[in-house]
Amino acid sequence: MHPVAGLPEFAPGDDLAGAVAGAAPWLADGDVVVVTSKVVSKVEGRLVRVPAGADREAVRLQAIEDEAVRVVARRGPLAIVQTGQGWVVAAAGIDASNVEPDLLVLLPEDGDASARALRDRLATLLGVDVAVVVSDTFGRTWREGLTDVAVGAAGLPALIDHRGAVDAHGNRLETTRIALVDELASAADLVKGKLEGVPVAVVRGLRTERPDPDPGTRPLVRLPGDDLFPYGSRDLVPSRAPSAELVPRPGDLEAVADAFRIASAALPEFPVVLRYGGEDDGVVDVHLTDAVTTTTALNLGALLGAAIVQLHAGGWATRWEPAATAGGTSLVGRLWLGTAPS
Repeated sequence: MHPVAGLPEFAPGDDLAGAVAGAAPWLADGDVVVVTSKVVSKVEGRLVRVPAGADREAVRLQAIEDEAVRVVARRGPLAIVQTGQGWVVAAAGIDASNVEPDLLVLLPEDGDASARALRDRLATLLGVDVAVVVSDTFGRTWREGLTDVAVGAAGLPALIDHRGAVDAHGNRLETTRIALVDELASAADLVKGKLEGVPVAVVRGLRTERPDPDPGTRPLVRLPGDDLFPYGSRDLVPSRAPSAELVPRPGDLEAVADAFRIASAALPEFPVVLRYGGEDDGVVDVHLTDAVTTTTALNLGALLGAAIVQLHAGGWATRWEPAATAGGTSLVGRLWLGTAPS
């Protein structure tokens, strides 16, 4: 890893590629140029100016809301959100460090496009075939500390897929995919640092094939169907809005039974009778104990609500249809569940 020293402070409209070419004329074919996203955002004008006299924190919070497409979790002023680029990151990746007090720096609008443009321009200026990684600092789930990851890439694969390969002991690899561009971003940060003011580094000696077509960093974004944690602490309860149309799927009765079993762990025990129609038809009739008192009725409603939340946490879409009973004291209804049509 080689730091690129002597780069200026960048501003909107500056020639980033020209500055890199001037500071690193020694770039060679096969090098990987790792650029901090902040300088990319600066030259692209991805900045929010804090008006004179305005509360900078209030402006920052509004910028987070503007950049977020989904709030995954929130605790006080801390928000974990998903951005339009697909990244799940604290504060939408908005940076208030190493920048003038009246500015906030957003993530590049399209880090892959930024990487491609920088790569093409370096090829024109220096006649070299390099790869480019645009890096930013992210936290990691369930781990303290920060590390740099890729938010844009061009000229190299985002993932190295080892699935199907056999290791030295004869074991077939089933899930191993290496996030190559994240490893490069983190490695380059060892010589860039956070306080040294070195926004660009070069990784030399890596041997990879050039992908065609070039997917950039898109393969790093986990698809919803592969996400074991689709809901954050903020959006699970609102997600239980009833679905008008449902496509049945196998396992509905078992899912409802498990949901009520889990929900009842935090509530007084009530007998729950589940009547089942056709096999895997997406309909389960639910009969709960007589609601003879107001307290019982409230507890039954809470139990049903908790069970529906549990079903949604398990990936089921639902619709509850209450049914009238002769005595008027039982909670009886039909629970439709399955998959919401795409």
